Amino acid sequence: MQSIIDFLKNLHDSGHLQTMVQTGGIPIIAAIVFAETGLLVGFFLPGDTMLFVAGVVAATAAGPDGQAYLNIWAMVPSLIAAAIIGDQLGYFLGYKTGHAIFTREEGFFFRRKHAEKAHAFYTKYGVWAVVLAKFAPVLRTFVPFMAGVGEMNYRKYILIDSISVICWICLVVLSGYFLGVHAQKNLHYIVIGIAIVSMLPVIIGVLKEFLASRKSAS
Repeated sequence: MQSIIDFLKNLHDSGHLQTMVQTGGIPIIAAIVFAETGLLVGFFLPGDTMLFVAGVVAATAAGPDGQAYLNIWAMVPSLIAAAIIGDQLGYFLGYKTGHAIFTREEGFFFRRKHAEKAHAFYTKYGVWAVVLAKFAPVLRTFVPFMAGVGEMNYRKYILIDSISVICWICLVVLSGYFLGVHAQKNLHYIVIGIAIVSMLPVIIGVLKEFLASRKSAS
């Protein structure tokens, strides 16, 4: 149990992420991407920060044999595939579950408010929600599910979602890869910056709700 707690506490620590991607390689990175995009319990996983760190490791870190820990040409397609498959799982879970999700009992890994915010986001932005959600934690997990709940046309969904995934994975991973050594020197601060920037859509949404509630109350 303690090891699980330690793992969760260090999820957004740059040193821990580097060690994890080096030792676990592409399989562990792909598994985390899949869980974050396909399973509702994966909303807390380090999507953007882990992808950036993986790109940096692919460019700068090598094992005792001199080979890079991560092959960028194998990693990018693998992560794209993991995210697309995860999103399809999320869509079909939402399609099967329907609006029953809003009456589901809350637990340690499930908060109804996340589902409600994602539903409101999807209702407001439609197709664009699928695109924008790729660049926002929590929404990245719940919007595919809500697209299924809303019975979005599947052909349209898989096309838009696949393009969005390719843009997301390539942008974040290749940014880390091409910055390489320069990013390695200040990786801790960059990881914190990425976490803050990726949370901005959620923070802005919360602030808008707060200001709207204050305005209506007055």
